[in-house]
Amino acid sequence: MSRTADIDFTFQNPVTVSRIVGSLSQSGWSPLEPLGVSFAEEDEDGDVEWETARPELIQQVIADLDSPRNRGRMVGISLYNSEAETGGLLLFFGDRTQVSFSPSIKRRKLATADEMTDLPWYLARMLPGLYSVGLLGYQAQDIAD
Repeated sequence: MSRTADIDFTFQNPVTVSRIVGSLSQSGWSPLEPLGVSFAEEDEDGDVEWETARPELIQQVIADLDSPRNRGRMVGISLYNSEAETGGLLLFFGDRTQVSFSPSIKRRKLATADEMTDLPWYLARMLPGLYSVGLLGYQAQDIAD
């Protein structure tokens, strides 16, 4: 049996990739992960394809994700906390008031139930920065598929 874990964030106003990445960097999160910079853009057919870029292209990748051509489209960027050696995928939905994080890079597990994700750990390291940019609320879940 597999599991799916994610945290869905709702913001008061539309947010940008740049603003969210900047606010989370204060808690040790970075788009630089072991593979470089992983990102995604929704294409004309509604498909989302993940790609990897070299670390030195990080600012260009973020600017492209925030560009006018991506308005109304889903985009994503990988986040990594190098101190904790964990991370995941951050998806921005078309209206940019809905953002979802899926722990997927060396996912932290609960000590008392290691098949489940330690969502409180992620929340403790994300909420302060996100609250400062207009976070209205969140919904976290870890479910068996």
